[in-house]
Amino acid sequence: MIQNFQVQELLIAIAVRQQNPSILTADFLKYTGIVPSNWELARPPVLTNTAAQVVYQNGVSIVAEVNRVIFAEAIANKEASDVQIAAIAQKYIETVKQVNYQGVGINLRGIAPYESENLSARNYTFSKFLQPGAWQDFGSTPVEASMRLVYTLNETQLYLDINEAQLQYPDQTIKPAVLFSANFSREITQEEPTARLAAISAVIDKWQTDVETLKELVNSKFLNNETYIKVATTEPLQFPSAVMQ
Repeated sequence: MIQNFQVQELLIAIAVRQQNPSILTADFLKYTGIVPSNWELARPPVLTNTAAQVVYQNGVSIVAEVNRVIFAEAIANKEASDVQIAAIAQKYIETVKQVNYQGVGINLRGIAPYESENLSARNYTFSKFLQPGAWQDFGSTPVEASMRLVYTLNETQLYLDINEAQLQYPDQTIKPAVLFSANFSREITQEEPTARLAAISAVIDKWQTDVETLKELVNSKFLNNETYIKVATTEPLQFPSAVMQ
């Protein structure tokens, strides 16, 4: 039986022409007011020549690389008013103005678990999208598949990746699921820095609309009553967590 699709993670990636990642430190974020002063770190910050990462106990993480800044938050079971990463991203670009920002992407990851009685069937990607054929019969184990779909919407392109997954819960229970990963890509055409920042800020403000768009797409087009999710086993995937690379 299909369970409700739930968006697990919001990730805002802001592209920059070039920057020094070492600017990103826990002290800098706190003393500039980008993050609240009472936030506690989940682990020691990471700083290398090419990247810096700060992760907080509330599920928020910020990563600076040479060509982008990534803001991520685990948002499962949170009300929109409790999600903080969009405001943090806004505050960051307002504070760090010396960087040449180039564009922004709204990325969402969500899962659709299913009950174990469907485990004996072929996986979801094969049963819903792919024509059976001899290409499936190769190797020592059943072939696995992932799928990328591209949708053109009014002001954006939506790239949707569909993959097999497993959920590992704190009690070590594992359930199969389908992982939907979405990227909403909007072009930033403004040349003047202030106008470009305003355009990037406007895109960040659309994150709630993007969440609702993804939920509508998955629930109405993939998880309707006539669909049964069937996926093969894969390596366990931990949720909720903000996975940064």
